[in-house]
Amino acid sequence: MANFNLKINGKSHSVDVDDDTPLLWVLRDHLGLVGTKFSCGIAQCGACTVHINGNATFSCLTPVSSIGNSEVLTIEGLSEKGDHPVQKAWAEVDVAQCGFCQSGQIMTAVALLKSNPSPSMDDIDNAMNRNICRCGTYHKIREAVALAAKTK
Repeated sequence: MANFNLKINGKSHSVDVDDDTPLLWVLRDHLGLVGTKFSCGIAQCGACTVHINGNATFSCLTPVSSIGNSEVLTIEGLSEKGDHPVQKAWAEVDVAQCGFCQSGQIMTAVALLKSNPSPSMDDIDNAMNRNICRCGTYHKIREAVALAAKTK
């Protein structure tokens, strides 16, 4: 076990875990930040997406030892009141069905809009194709990302 000092959602956290512990389990099991979801565990579905230094990253395969001084942002840190433009667009379009993939979808969309504030529909499709929605709400996800881009 090793002690890691992490900056998550703008706050410092110290955790004592094995070097190869995935960031996902540090967030969920050690820090109680359960908005980031576990689904496949092999970086194929996107449910565990967080931002590391602003980049959308699958936390299920990211070892905590690789974080260093990086800034980690989870869905809990996106906005205090759930009023980030992407979250507002998600609610307006009524994207969620079961909701399981939504935090990963939202975090991916936020990263896209940060790097490309005016994405085309192809840009949205290409960015969001890393995230799987078992309910098939892809048309609503696409609509919400486009709406957030317009209202940002």
